[in-house]
Amino acid sequence: MKRLKLISLAICVAMLVVSLAACSSSKPGESKEGEVTVWKMAHIRPAGSVSDLDFQAFVKDVEERSNGSLKIELYPASQLGDYTVVQERVSIGDVEMQCASVGTNLDKSFGITSAPYLVENWEQARKVYASDSTLNTAMAEILDKNNMTLIAVYPLYFGGIALVDEPKEPQNADVPKNIKIRVPPIKSFEKTAEALGYLATPLPFSETFTAMQTGMVNGAIGAGAEGYYSNFKDLIKWYLPLNDHFEMWYMYVNKDAFERLSPEQQEALTGAAKAMEEKRFIDAEAQEKEFEDLLAEAGATIVEFSEEDLAAFAQKVREEVWPLVKGDYGEELFERVISEIE
Repeated sequence: MKRLKLISLAICVAMLVVSLAACSSSKPGESKEGEVTVWKMAHIRPAGSVSDLDFQAFVKDVEERSNGSLKIELYPASQLGDYTVVQERVSIGDVEMQCASVGTNLDKSFGITSAPYLVENWEQARKVYASDSTLNTAMAEILDKNNMTLIAVYPLYFGGIALVDEPKEPQNADVPKNIKIRVPPIKSFEKTAEALGYLATPLPFSETFTAMQTGMVNGAIGAGAEGYYSNFKDLIKWYLPLNDHFEMWYMYVNKDAFERLSPEQQEALTGAAKAMEEKRFIDAEAQEKEFEDLLAEAGATIVEFSEEDLAAFAQKVREEVWPLVKGDYGEELFERVISEIE
């Protein structure tokens, strides 16, 4: 009996050694062959919007490139929280990834991505917001410091102001409008709204519809024709395409989660992201006018601006707002980005 117990114990020990040896062939937390990794991805647009459809195609591409080993569940319409909150959740690994603006709640330098009148046309935007540009190299470094990895950029449009009330002399940059509008909780937007004669009310994007619907604010800055049409088309009566900022979203992932992926999964993820980015730079410019037309069809008046009008708005904001915000971005970085345009 005693010998039988010893034999049984020896067999158990042998099985344990074999099991441990098998486990040691993979790094802790690393995706193993045959396993399916499931991630959550957040964005702010409603389901069925242009951006949501792009992200659905991206998710499908990732799954195909990874042979089904990496699946991404989409959460549109700020279902996981305002983008600034989700940005923090991605940083700590509570959510694996997001594609949205980068909020200044983690680092004020992120504000430079939406600096007012930083670029004036699509040619400049392609240069300044390219993945390997001075600006986006700096953004990748700051994201990395906050435990996030940048995998692509997603251009949208030049921004404007959407209003419920008719503005006074909208083409005149020096006439106070005295209309209360929502601004993103970012200093540059607040100061830009004030410079253009509006009363700035900082609010999260996710609260903007209700604020406009109830009259808490009578307009908004911080988006463009596509953003306003996708989210507020039933409320907007006037749209002013002022080109006040260039809207660029960043697709970033939790750094630890990315490093746990297998090399094949990483390649699938980054490859699909870059393919989406390249296509988006082609599509976005064409869609700008399309969504202005859709806003008009929905009942909004699209205010027309001459090149001289837009130049006057740009000059006013650059003179009054740039000195107030460039220190938040880091003056050295700001000057390097500006020199790349000039």
